[in-house]
Order: sequence, then structure tokens, then C-alpha cells
Amino acid sequence: MYGRQTETAIAAVSRLAEVYDGGTTRLSASEIAQDRGLQAPSVAKILTTLSQAGLVGGMPGPGGGYALSKEPQEIFIRDVFALFEREEEDVNCPFGGGVCGVGEGCAIHEKLVLVKEALIEVLDGTTFEVFRVAFQDDGKRANDRTKKSDNPRTSYRAGRRRTLAD
Repeated sequence: MYGRQTETAIAAVSRLAEVYDGGTTRLSASEIAQDRGLQAPSVAKILTTLSQAGLVGGMPGPGGGYALSKEPQEIFIRDVFALFEREEEDVNCPFGGGVCGVGEGCAIHEKLVLVKEALIEVLDGTTFEVFRVAFQDDGKRANDRTKKSDNPRTSYRAGRRRTLAD
């Protein structure tokens, strides 16, 4: 569905949304990386892109760090996704060469259309406010990264299927 950079960007913005208090609380790239189980250099690079796009603001020095530049309910998942992914207008047909959409669709065309529609619904219908509410109002916390889980969460990023235990 999306690549590693997009996954990292969504993870970083969601963490900043969790602690959003109007911009007073700031987190460093290292703190975000540790909280989300990511590599700090990757998070730092992603935060630079997000900052250039006006989604986050950074402040150097002691007491510095990153915070959202807008309220979480003003930032859609699409805003982050669009920075790192190329939008495909057509459904990606496994036969290639534009077979789908020309005459009859391939054997799984309708299922691919449903997947694309579901992705669009998430991208355009979800703001980062859901992360703020889950964390601040509902008290939901990320799993403790110091313990190995018997049932690790599956990542839904594009590429080979993996778990966070990999």
C-alpha cells in the first residue's frame, strides 16, 4: 500500500499528534524514533521533509524538537502520503500493459478496485486527530518495545510481509 518512508512519516506525525498541546510539547527525532521503534537518522530525514511541507515545525537547541504546525484535525493522512508516494490513477493490473480498463477487467479487477477505494477512504477521510484522541482521551499507548510479543503486530507497508519482530 505504501513504502517505508511513508510508514515512517505517518508514524512520526502520529506520535506528534499524540502529544499535541498547541505546540508546547516538542519531541526530538530520537525520541520519536525510540517511541515508534524506528531508526533515528530515518526519522530525522523524514521530519525535514515534513517541515519543508509545513506539517511540522522544528526548533533547535535545548527545549527544542518538533511539533505539529497545524492542529491534528487539520492534517489528513493524504497530506503525509502525498509527500512520499506517487499517485496511480488506474488500478494496477497484475497483467500489466493497461489490460484493466480496456474491455473486460482481469480476474481480480473488482477486488483491486475495492482495495483502492478503501485506501482512498483512509487517506481522505482520516486526520491525525484520531491519534491525539486515542492517546490523550482514551489512554491508548503503544506496546512496550522492551518486551518481545508472542503475537507481533503485522506491518501493512508495501513489500514483503513482515512483522515488527523481524
